Amino acid sequence: MRINPGFCKWIISTVAVISMKGAAAQSDSVTMPRDTVHTKNRHILVFPLVANSIETSLSFGGAASITFRSSHKDTLSRTSSIQALALYSLDKQLVTAVNGTQYFARERYILNEQLSYSSFPDKFWGIGKNTPDANEEAYKFEQYYIYLHLMRSLGHNFFGGILFEFQNVMKVDYNKGGIFDQQLVAGRNGYKASGFGLSFTYDDRNDAFAPDKGSFAQFFFNHFDHVFGSGYNYTNYVIDLRKFIRIYHHQVLALQAFSFTNVGDSIPLRSLATFGGATSMRGYYDGRYRDKNQLVFQAEYRVPLFKRFGAVVFANCGDVAHTPFDYTFDDLKFSYGGGLRFALNKSEKLNLRLDYGIGKGDNSGLYFQLGEAF
Repeated sequence: MRINPGFCKWIISTVAVISMKGAAAQSDSVTMPRDTVHTKNRHILVFPLVANSIETSLSFGGAASITFRSSHKDTLSRTSSIQALALYSLDKQLVTAVNGTQYFARERYILNEQLSYSSFPDKFWGIGKNTPDANEEAYKFEQYYIYLHLMRSLGHNFFGGILFEFQNVMKVDYNKGGIFDQQLVAGRNGYKASGFGLSFTYDDRNDAFAPDKGSFAQFFFNHFDHVFGSGYNYTNYVIDLRKFIRIYHHQVLALQAFSFTNVGDSIPLRSLATFGGATSMRGYYDGRYRDKNQLVFQAEYRVPLFKRFGAVVFANCGDVAHTPFDYTFDDLKFSYGGGLRFALNKSEKLNLRLDYGIGKGDNSGLYFQLGEAF
């Protein structure tokens, strides 16, 4: 589940093995684990990071990942995880984050959380699906971000949930008279956004990290309001549909349809739909296109090669739009590519992935990181 478009998506895809939007991230060259601690119910990985992607220059840092089960007697619940990350790039981009997913006994409750601080130089081409490459301009921001999502089992793989999201965007630095000023981008002088929402989920995937069969379907909305201390009034609506089909000898076809819709007159900068990234439309800079809404379709074919190695090919299409009625085939963007996989933990299907995505024009990018794209 992609929760927060833009930077929080970058965070998730860097360090987390995504079991849901998520909402919040792409870096990404990862070294092999430096230290692994095994206990009866817990695996701990501690490793340095050397990262590079479209969005960042060379980056350095460290991360830790803990995977565990609530009880060794509970064979029904999937594996829980908590990740922590600290990363600094040569472009003075700083990321610190903690995120994870916890499955409680018999998956009666599931908790997703993301907490981060970032100081991040970024790029902006304007708002809309036809922004030209010549519009590119740099801007910087700092952000504190909190996301909490608690789900309760309703039986038969259905879950109902409540969620909370908080953004504190500060010290936004941009070119006066540039695209930010010309388009009167909401939140360009800093802002706070706070909202609560509800979710409804169906999830019968057989694995939290890299499923090879099952379905995932989630709808949620998050309403931001002055009553909750938000500087803007608007609502996010998200539909995330995934299907995993085992084809032949553990080969897997993975499919995803993802819709992100904003309703409101003024949507702040970091809540706009952002197109591209390591988890969606690989090959495009995350934020190359921005608008109130986004629709993306993804397909990936995953093939085991030998021992711990595997390979994938993927294809994606989608676009952003100002309203849900503005999508057209003429403006449709696409990307495609392939990659390799190396299993760090075969039993838990924890993979390092190396992907190369190619989009329209000069859009392309290399991604090296933990976890599948979806």
